[in-house]
Amino acid sequence: MSIAENLAIVNRRIAEAALQAGRQPEEVTLVAVSKTHGADMVAQAYAAGQAVFGENYVQESRDKIPAVGPGPAWHFIGHLQSNKARLAAELYDVVQSVDRLKLAKGLSRRALELDKTLGVLLQVNVGGEAQKSGCAPEDAPALAQAVADLEGLDLMGLMTMPPFFDDPQRARPLFAQLRELALQLGPDLPAGSMRHLSMGMSGDFEAAIVEGATLVRVGTAIFGERGYG
Repeated sequence: MSIAENLAIVNRRIAEAALQAGRQPEEVTLVAVSKTHGADMVAQAYAAGQAVFGENYVQESRDKIPAVGPGPAWHFIGHLQSNKARLAAELYDVVQSVDRLKLAKGLSRRALELDKTLGVLLQVNVGGEAQKSGCAPEDAPALAQAVADLEGLDLMGLMTMPPFFDDPQRARPLFAQLRELALQLGPDLPAGSMRHLSMGMSGDFEAAIVEGATLVRVGTAIFGERGYG
């Protein structure tokens, strides 16, 4: 199947999941995860109406984003080293994986130098997995307050990557935990700071939508298996 056909299927599934949850499909934005796939595949998806793309590797994006050209919005969704913060602030519209203050400060400094406002989400490790990035849920309130105070950044909400489950329904309690955390943080932050929940990938995005996801990160179901090499 073509990328356009895959996109149509994913968007239909998003709409159906939203409606079944009593939500409007427009409340959910699809982030097409294009990591390891070439600029030509991104261009195909963009031509088919996909507007937002997610990347995991700064070095890969440095060549790919200019090759695609203006038009798409770019989200960084992988683990970001602090020494890549300056380049990330230049390349992306949103960094979804802010998990420590040092990184946020680096992004803030570069955004101010570029005279741009960079969207950021805080990555929270709700599953408590040692190998996963993200701040601990108990550390999120202090980090959110600190990030909200940084100039050049627009705190937009929270992101998480739960453990892999064969049954996506098993991820729902973790998605619900992220939603509840956002509800707890919201009243103490500037208006709109918790407007987005980025959760759910190819295997579990429908379960995430039921629990309130506004951004779902889907790659394999759109582009096929990753194009390594």
